[in-house]
Amino acid sequence: MNKADFFEGVRNGTPVFLSAAPFGALFGAIAVANGQTIAEAVLMSMTIFAGASQLVGIELFGQNIAPWVIVLSIFAVNFRHILYSAAMTPFVRHFSPAEKFFAFFVLTDPQFAETLRRGESGRKVSFAWYIGFALVIYIPWQVMTALGGVFGQLIGDPKVIGIDVLLPIYFMALVLGFRKRPNFLSVVAVSGAVSVIAYHTVGSPWHVSIGALAGMALAAVLPVKRGPASRDAAREG
Repeated sequence: MNKADFFEGVRNGTPVFLSAAPFGALFGAIAVANGQTIAEAVLMSMTIFAGASQLVGIELFGQNIAPWVIVLSIFAVNFRHILYSAAMTPFVRHFSPAEKFFAFFVLTDPQFAETLRRGESGRKVSFAWYIGFALVIYIPWQVMTALGGVFGQLIGDPKVIGIDVLLPIYFMALVLGFRKRPNFLSVVAVSGAVSVIAYHTVGSPWHVSIGALAGMALAAVLPVKRGPASRDAAREG
């Protein structure tokens, strides 16, 4: 494994860990408040490793809901990861089957965004870089889940101290990272509008996937605006 790439990944992922840490603690607190032990909460973080899906699942556990509904709800929230993996394929095609398994297991929103940004800039997405980025988020996430379970009562209502708004702001920053892409505004506007409508009609968590599919459908039918470099390349071809 290339140590330089690995530690570059660790450096790139550190800001993500710092911003995600409160949500790991928040999940641990909510999980314990909903009747899980600290060990069960950490096990859930280790096996699912998807903040939004974990929060959806923990809210459904303990209620009079069929297990398949819980599984389907978590799948609905994580459906976007199927789209992520498809978009990343050109940059991780050289990974071995085992590396691909671990790569997609630790796939998160920031991991996808940084992998795509790195690959499209012409830099190689090595497995060492990828796993370094992932581990600096994955390992602390388990630690913060445990700490949240232990000290969860000290957090209280997250709305009181504004923790509940940090996650939407973080995701907005990820979205804005793609603002220079063709048709960005139209795709985001339609995706957001459809997601809001779906939230009030179909309900959560399905609005996440429905909004994503609406944005994809629009992006597929809109003509791609070529920049000067792309036009020159097309003429040369």
